[in-house]
Amino acid sequence: MTRPVRIASRLFSPEVAAAAFRLRVLSDAFDSLGHPVEVLTTTPPGDLVADDGELRVSRWPALRDEQGNIRGYLHYLSFDLPLAMRLLVRRRPVLLVCEPPPTTGLVVRVAAAIQRVPYAYYAGDVWSDGAASMGAPAAIVRVLRAVESWVMRGASSVLCISDGVAERVAHLGVEDSRIVVVGNGVDTDVFTPVGPGPEALPPGGGGPLFVYTGTMSEWQGAEVLVRAFAAFRAAEPSARLVFLGQGSDVPHLRRLAEQLVPGAVDFRGVVPPAHAAAWLRAATAALVSIRPGQGYDFAKPTKVYAATACGTPVIFSGAGAGHELVESQRLGWAPGYDVAGVTRAMASAWALTDDERARTQEHVVAWTEDHASLQTMGRLAAEAALRGAGLA
Repeated sequence: MTRPVRIASRLFSPEVAAAAFRLRVLSDAFDSLGHPVEVLTTTPPGDLVADDGELRVSRWPALRDEQGNIRGYLHYLSFDLPLAMRLLVRRRPVLLVCEPPPTTGLVVRVAAAIQRVPYAYYAGDVWSDGAASMGAPAAIVRVLRAVESWVMRGASSVLCISDGVAERVAHLGVEDSRIVVVGNGVDTDVFTPVGPGPEALPPGGGGPLFVYTGTMSEWQGAEVLVRAFAAFRAAEPSARLVFLGQGSDVPHLRRLAEQLVPGAVDFRGVVPPAHAAAWLRAATAALVSIRPGQGYDFAKPTKVYAATACGTPVIFSGAGAGHELVESQRLGWAPGYDVAGVTRAMASAWALTDDERARTQEHVVAWTEDHASLQTMGRLAAEAALRGAGLA
């Protein structure tokens, strides 16, 4: 039997997370290149049902918080410690692939050394930078940075989703020859401009509708969006705001929304990708935020691509690479991390004529298909990982 490529990640389809989307498409890409794949991951939370098809996926329960997140070192270890045994009791693969956190990378590097196989590290971001930006103690940041650097330096290839991530990876001491920028994107077979809308718009549907999809943690700083929406709704009382996803900042956002615009903001939790696409298709604009100066200004959030693939323009509140992307490629509005600016952008989105909206939809869909198809990115990543391991 052909030895497989083995992927180890706490996140995998059907979870609604960029890493889960990337790895599912990467798995399909390896398979299309003639390399069977085995995935070691976790049992999905809540009512999510895995549809793995013919893909071999081994799932193991892990600790999650009340919102279904695997978030925090104890939770990570609940996946990483069993992972060590799961990797070593299986037959030797041709290549290991892992995603953050660095603790998972640590387990994979040790297992790869024992089994004498190469491994690729898929860097969606740099965790030590994130820990520093969130005010973690300096000693913890130093340890995390040392572990992350050691894990990445041992990889046959480090697959980076952007030039910004690649630059940070290089600062961790990884050789340039091992760093590959493969880009990022969304599944354009799911996120499409044509398809059903949401099964039930919130009460008052028909007025302006703004939709936020994905993680809501402190560094996203979605508070600016709620405050801007409250100001916009003073002029447009039928306006609605829908949040799809989860994250540590949800309780704060709920309290703020109830204080400023009671009953006008809907938190619907985690939904399958097809449901998220339905909401995005119905939206006046999609909302994306990154709080500046938190170490994530290099990020180009997948939320942008999910919206544009559905033909919906984006209001990006933040600075850096995401701001530049939306502004330079005419994907919507990039008012900065500013309540008044976001409020004006909401008004501009609602004021578009039917012809203007149709032209905007045509442009953003075409741009996404050309520049942010996850299928294309997945194949690039699979080919890069195989080349780095000397398998292509």
